[in-house]
Formats: sequence, C-alpha cells, structure tokens
Amino acid sequence: MTDQLASPLRPPAPVDAVPVGPLVGQSGKVHTPRFKWGILGIGIAAQAAFSAAFQGIPTSGSLLQDAYRLTPSQLGLVLAAVTCGAFVTDVFWGLMSDRIGERKVLITGLTGTTLALAAAALFLSPGGGAVPSYTALAVVLFMAGCLGGSVNGASGRAVMGWFPVHQRGFAISLRVAAVPAGGAIGAAVLPPLAMNGGFRWVFAFLTAFSLLATVAVVIWLDEPPLAKTKAQGGTAAPLAPNPLKRWDIWRIAITAFLLDLPQFTVLTFGSVFLHTVKHVSLGTIAVLLVVVQVLSAVSRVWGGRWTDRRGGRHRRTMVTVYSWIIAGGFTAVALLESGPAWLVAALLVVSGILACGWHGVHYAEIATMAGAERSGTALGLENTLVFAGAFVTPLLIPALLSASSWPVVMLLIGALPAVLSALIMPREPKLPARA
Repeated sequence: MTDQLASPLRPPAPVDAVPVGPLVGQSGKVHTPRFKWGILGIGIAAQAAFSAAFQGIPTSGSLLQDAYRLTPSQLGLVLAAVTCGAFVTDVFWGLMSDRIGERKVLITGLTGTTLALAAAALFLSPGGGAVPSYTALAVVLFMAGCLGGSVNGASGRAVMGWFPVHQRGFAISLRVAAVPAGGAIGAAVLPPLAMNGGFRWVFAFLTAFSLLATVAVVIWLDEPPLAKTKAQGGTAAPLAPNPLKRWDIWRIAITAFLLDLPQFTVLTFGSVFLHTVKHVSLGTIAVLLVVVQVLSAVSRVWGGRWTDRRGGRHRRTMVTVYSWIIAGGFTAVALLESGPAWLVAALLVVSGILACGWHGVHYAEIATMAGAERSGTALGLENTLVFAGAFVTPLLIPALLSASSWPVVMLLIGALPAVLSALIMPREPKLPARA
C-alpha cells in the first residue's frame, strides 16, 4: 500500500468539480444548482431510516430483553445483528456504488431492508403469550443490516458528486448527522412503542420509515454530473488510486473502528448500566439518549462547517482532540462508578456526545482523500470498520462483565480505544510552501 497523503488545499481534479449553473444528471434531466440540497435531503432520509433501526433498537434493550426473555449474551447477539449485517456488506455496496451508481444500489438495499423489517413485524413479534425465536429475529435483523448498509456509502457518494469541493465537508457532515438524528428518532419513539404496543409496533414503525425513504429515492434521486461525465467518456481526469490500497486511508478508517467502541458502549449497554447499576429510570434514560443523539448531530454538522471555512484543514486534529476527551470521560466514569447517579450519568452523556460526534469531519476527510469518483469505496471501507466496532461492542461487553466489572468495561471498551485512536490518526498534511 502507498501512503499518499492528500492535501486539503490541492486544486480539485476535474472529476470532482461540480459546474455552476444548470446541471445534467445521469438521467438526462436538467437541474438547477439548488437540486443538490434535495439530493442531500434524500441522503439524510435514507440514512436516518436505517439509523433508526440499528441505533434505535438498542435504546429499547432492557424492554427487548424482557419481551423476548433473553440472557445478556442473547441480547448482545440480537443487538449486534443489524450492525453485523452492515459490516459484512459495506465495502461491497461501496464498490457497487462506484461501478453501477448510487440510485440502483439504494433502491435495491432500501427495498430489501423494508421487506426484512416487515417480516419482523408480522412474524417475529411477541404476542398472545408466544415468544418468537431470538435466533430467527437475529437472522432477520442481520438481513436488514446487510441490505440497509447500502445507504452508508451510496448516499455519501451522491452528496460528494453533487456538491462542490468547498461545501462537501458541510454537506457530508449533514448527511452523517442523519445517523444520530435517526438514532434520536428511534430513542424517542421505539421505547414508548415497545412499552405500550409491543415490538410489533416497533418494527412496523421502522418498516414505514424505510418505505418512505425508498419511495423518495425512486421518485427524486438522480445521479450526479461526475457519473454522467465518466459515462460519456469525456475529458475526465484519471481515477484516483484505489482507496483499498492506500495505507493513509486505512489508518483513518481504523480510528473509526476504535472510536465506535466507546460510542456503542453508550448506545447499546449505556441504558443497561444506568438502569441496573445506578438505578436511573427508563424514562430518564430515554431522554438522556435522545440528548446524546441530538447534540452529537449538532457536533457533526458544526465540525463540518467549521473545517470547510478553513479549507478542509484541522479535520484530523479535531478527531484527535475528541479522542483524548472521550478517553478522559470514560476513565472518570470507571473511577466514579459508586458516585452520585447524576454525576455518572452526566459524564456518560458528555462522553457519548463526543463518541457519537466525530463522524462528520471523519467521513469528509476520508471521502475527500479518495476523490468523488472513488468516494463510494472509501466510505464503504470506513463504514465497514464503523459497523465492525458496532458489531463487536455488544458482544465484548457481556463477556467482560462475566469476568470482571463495569469499571473494567469502561476502561477497556471506552477509554483505551479512544487513546489508540488519538495515537493512530495521521497528522495533518503539510501546507504547500509559499513561493
């Protein structure tokens, strides 16, 4: 692998340039420059629909455990199913987005996700005293993850293609902010639905959300000018090197995996920790998780906007600073486990906000390094490692708890990965020398 560090100040390659004025999509339709904001909206809707499932379901972890009569290990398997599915298919979807276009990928993936969630609502929801097989539920959620993972790279590639270079950090951050936004919707809606109507209503809501996103893609999504230029065989510049062969891109992606461990410690077992150890009510926990998701979305958007105004600089530095603060927050939670519930909850919320809030600049950096035409592959790699972290976290925590305690979990799954992220993240590229 080569270590080709891309300067954020370099002039964009022709394939990355989005012309000013009317734009012609791959369908042949002419669009005004404002059309790109509609594409961003579609990307946000698709990402939020999937996020409501893979981040929303864990917020009902305690209710899920009771409804399906699960052991902690079985709960971990079910909670990991969606993220495992996305993990094993994300690079594939990224490669397919670069090859056949994001429209076909999104329609295929979202349609399949909708059908999988509908199957869970119709056939795998407890009722009438019957408890469905947790194995069957995990398999169906795994399939939803495999298909829903298509939104991660494909929707990001669409945004990269329609937006000019100087707006991509902000646009990608908005699209990535849909992850905690969808998670916040899930955290606000799914636990009340589970408590009052059961998990049939939980999966019905997720099915409807996914269906709406699918319809939006079918009706409105057009592929960006960069795809049309390549298809026409015009004067487009040669493709950038394959992101999978670049060590600098791999280092960035590895830090995403590491930071996902503290993130999903909060999102998957944070509710279990606060409820069983600190005796915080489920209603309060739901509010706290919504706060985490909403403020982390704000962090993602703010970070993208702030770095765009500085020519794309400081993205790596921001992730490094976040990493050190996350490590400190989880260390404090471990040391103060027996302290006041409000203090421990506040520390976990702050740590969770930062652990969920680095994605905007992180995704913008790796997509920019790869170039718009290769961004699907780069984002697929990024998301593969992101979902790897999301998958292993709910499996590691029960295993660690059976052998140790919650402070050990907070140190080994929360603090230590954040420290490693800070150490592995590449330094900012050097600015070009002045003449």
